[in-house]
Amino acid sequence: MAPIVVGLGNPGPEYVDTRHNAGFKVVDLLAENLRAPYWKDEAGAKTATVRFGEEDLLLAKPLTFMNVSGKAVAKLLDTYDASVSDLIVIHDDIDLVPGSVRAKHGGGHGGHNGLRSLHDQLGGDDYLRVRVGVGRPPGRMDPADYVLQPLRGQALADFDASIPTAAQAVMHILEHGIDSAMQEFNAD
Repeated sequence: MAPIVVGLGNPGPEYVDTRHNAGFKVVDLLAENLRAPYWKDEAGAKTATVRFGEEDLLLAKPLTFMNVSGKAVAKLLDTYDASVSDLIVIHDDIDLVPGSVRAKHGGGHGGHNGLRSLHDQLGGDDYLRVRVGVGRPPGRMDPADYVLQPLRGQALADFDASIPTAAQAVMHILEHGIDSAMQEFNAD
C-alpha cells in the first residue's frame, strides 16, 4: 500500500485558522501542489488520491473532531487494507516553538488528544509524524483554548509560514525516508 498522509484538525469554518488545524492546512497545500483532482467523502474523512512517482498517494482529513480522529483513521486503514506503518500523520505540537517543524517515527501522544485517539484506535504508534510547532499557551491559559483560538494578523501570518515547511517535510519523507527527514528538519 502507498502511504496515507493524514492531517489532523477539526472540521468546520470556525476552526480553519486555528493552531489545531495545522495538519489540515498541510494536507490542503500538498493537495494543491500535487494537483489533487477532487476531494471525496469516504471512511469518515475527506480524501484525495494523487499520483506520486509510480504509485498513488492518499491524502486525508478526518471529518471527525480532533479528539476522536482515530476512528476515521482506523476506517481509512481498513478501507484501503493498509497498516499503521503506512501512515504519515501531520499535527500541531505545543512542545515545539512556533514555526518549527520536526519529523518523527512513533512516540507517545504527549497529551495531544488527536494522537491519543489514534493510539487508542490503532493499537500503537508505529506511524510517521510531521509535527508543526505552535508553542505553549501564555500564562495559565488552557492549552485546549490556546490551540482552538482563531488566529489573526501577524499570529496567523507566522503560523501559515510554517505550513510550506511541513509540506516539504512530508515530501522529504516520501522521497528519502524518515531518517533523512529527521536529519534535515530536526537539526536546530
